[in-house]
Amino acid sequence: MNQQVHNKLVSFIWSIADDYLRDVYQRGKYRDVILPMIVLRRLDALLEPSKDAVMEELIFQRDEAGFTEWDESGLCEASGYVFYNTSTWTLQKLRGTATNSQQILLANFEDYLNGFSYNVKEIIEKFKLRSQVRHMANKDVLLNVLEKFTSPHINLTPFEKEDPEGRKLAALSNLGMGYVFEELIRKFNEENNEEAGEHFTPREVIDLMTHIIFDPVKDNLPPVMTIYDPACGSGGMLTEAQNFIKDEEGIIKALGDVYLYGKEINDETYAICKSDMMIKGNNPENIRVGSTLSTDEFAGNTFDFMLSNPPYGKSWSSEQKYIKDGKEVIDPRFQIKLNNYWGVDEDADAIPRSSDGQLLFLMEMVSKMKPLTQSDKGTRIASVHNGSSLFTGDAGGGESNIRRYIIENDWLEAIVQLPNNLFYNTGITTYIWILSNNKPATRKGKVQLIDAGQLYRKLRKNLGNKNCEFSPKHITEIVTAYTKMSVKEREGEKGVSAQVFDNADFGYYKASIERPKRLKAQFTAERIETLRFDKSLQEPMQWAYTTFGESIYTNTKEHEKELLDWCEKNDLNLSSANKKKLTKADTWKKHLYLVKTGMSLLKAIGENEYADFNQFKVLVDAEIKKQKLSLGASDKKAILNAVSWYDAEAEKVIKKIEKLTGDKLNKLLVHLDCKESDLADFGYFATNKKGEYITYETESDLRDTENVPLKDNIHSYFLREVKPHVAEAWINLDATKIGYEISFNKYFYKHTPLRSIEEVTADILALEEKSDGLIAEILNLG
Repeated sequence: MNQQVHNKLVSFIWSIADDYLRDVYQRGKYRDVILPMIVLRRLDALLEPSKDAVMEELIFQRDEAGFTEWDESGLCEASGYVFYNTSTWTLQKLRGTATNSQQILLANFEDYLNGFSYNVKEIIEKFKLRSQVRHMANKDVLLNVLEKFTSPHINLTPFEKEDPEGRKLAALSNLGMGYVFEELIRKFNEENNEEAGEHFTPREVIDLMTHIIFDPVKDNLPPVMTIYDPACGSGGMLTEAQNFIKDEEGIIKALGDVYLYGKEINDETYAICKSDMMIKGNNPENIRVGSTLSTDEFAGNTFDFMLSNPPYGKSWSSEQKYIKDGKEVIDPRFQIKLNNYWGVDEDADAIPRSSDGQLLFLMEMVSKMKPLTQSDKGTRIASVHNGSSLFTGDAGGGESNIRRYIIENDWLEAIVQLPNNLFYNTGITTYIWILSNNKPATRKGKVQLIDAGQLYRKLRKNLGNKNCEFSPKHITEIVTAYTKMSVKEREGEKGVSAQVFDNADFGYYKASIERPKRLKAQFTAERIETLRFDKSLQEPMQWAYTTFGESIYTNTKEHEKELLDWCEKNDLNLSSANKKKLTKADTWKKHLYLVKTGMSLLKAIGENEYADFNQFKVLVDAEIKKQKLSLGASDKKAILNAVSWYDAEAEKVIKKIEKLTGDKLNKLLVHLDCKESDLADFGYFATNKKGEYITYETESDLRDTENVPLKDNIHSYFLREVKPHVAEAWINLDATKIGYEISFNKYFYKHTPLRSIEEVTADILALEEKSDGLIAEILNLG
């Protein structure tokens, strides 16, 4: 479309707000009228030529065919579109027959709205257009707004017309209308900065994404293309992708059809997107409203291309019940399998923390990639994320598992770091992830990182947080670095830096390093007394014992109400399970028995302090047997825990002494991938007896972890980095987890050394000359 015509249309429509809505709406609310009215006028203009045909079809269905309900297909065929209007009105007729009575105009206008097909009525409802029409009628501006939108001086129809002076007004194609509509959305978003970034991605970012997605395959596009955005907002990603492919002035001109699909949770932006689909001749039924995470709207569908800017840093707690049942993931989009350290396939957690669901949108797109068995071209994805998607989450956690799943399947082609303050509603650093399940041979097993964080030009005026933008030249530089898979250093302060890595470079083993438990032990009355109360209920049990004395053991039920009332008054907020446990007689009797048993053992063993817990435990076991005390394993453990404590000078606590010979030994050596002489590094310590090994209890407070690169060996790393510093430590190989993270700072940070004292002195002296000795005077150096 001619740029002059485009600008004229946008300015004309924009002027309606200033001319007639200024005193009726707050400035930020102009869009509530202008956007639905421009949609309504365009749909109305498209239906005008076929109005008579639709009315004839109505008469046929009612009088001749005797239908009790309208046949949608017949009416759509008559209108020539996937929508229609059965009222006798058009916007031109409403304007032409309007009187000064706003009530009559309002009634006719509502009759006109009621005549639309369901899909347009849904847009009207989401826009809340009926209430806007009533408001304008009450304020006496409805006719003025209607006259503007039907003005003979502008042409919003797809047909060439003449203005009242006989000058030609060019037809407005669907593509041209789309451009006008998008420009209006952009202008309103910029005017209303606090909402701008919520539903709107800057045009130059979308331009960059479309170039990255389509340029590498421009000579090998599918004959029929499907494009999907799971967080489509007002449809900018979808329409820009279509424009990029179909626009005759663009780099690519597709020969086949392009079908757009999207889902949006916000009603207004959904209405904008759906109406944009209608305006451009796309199928509006492919745009769905609702939460992408709660419902898999396009289950069973796969797509050729996917572009999205999903919400980040946004909680998805309200949608958890649709994805998880307790700890079990019930949505197949988020069910994955990963190999554990031993190469065994296991179900893995692919659910990020509830405070940030952006990686779930990426998994939604991954679940809809076309397998190469379905299309030899596969699927290409571009998705915008903040930094947390790169590194948040520990090994074995949801975020790390998602990164691992994508990288180990060799789907991640590249990540592009964008400048700060490029988006309207956030100043943080953002990144474009580029995925493909059909990588070219040069990219297989590789990931390219591109740092374009310093490549931008400043805006003359900030738009919300946005204070910079990409120029076309910048976009070309980034795309060139990507398509050529460049490895390059940034030239000067501005420019692009890029590196290429093996997939495994981002992975690591999280290895658990254990140290032995060393305990001292001593029976004392004070330590035994701690057994009187359950640790999880110590406060209320202590209060009850102090208040009711021995009666709490014999008449627990009588004190139940008073005890629970005290808990409520003191805001203890106990769970129902703990309330039941607290008021159960068996709980009190159990802890009383532990105290009595402990005192009995104290009497027999005495108050000697033992630096060897192993010896102490033998004495306790012997006395329990001697006294024939009824003591389960957990109760015995509770008593021992109460009378022991960690001491670095104490002896190590033995867990087990076992024989390791023959086949049993060989299996262990294969499992640990080590020699017999290395077994101590894995927690098996040889005694003086041949084939006998000791394992020790571990001290959880001293447990540590080491992140070992996947390309390294855990045992070699341990010998090099851990054992020289902690000689008694060992590796718990069975607890090893695999994690993935991507750190741009690690790969692109360039340290700038401080200037030398000589350079600083020279600058000071230079300033001194300019200040006529003032600095020397201030610093008392004269």
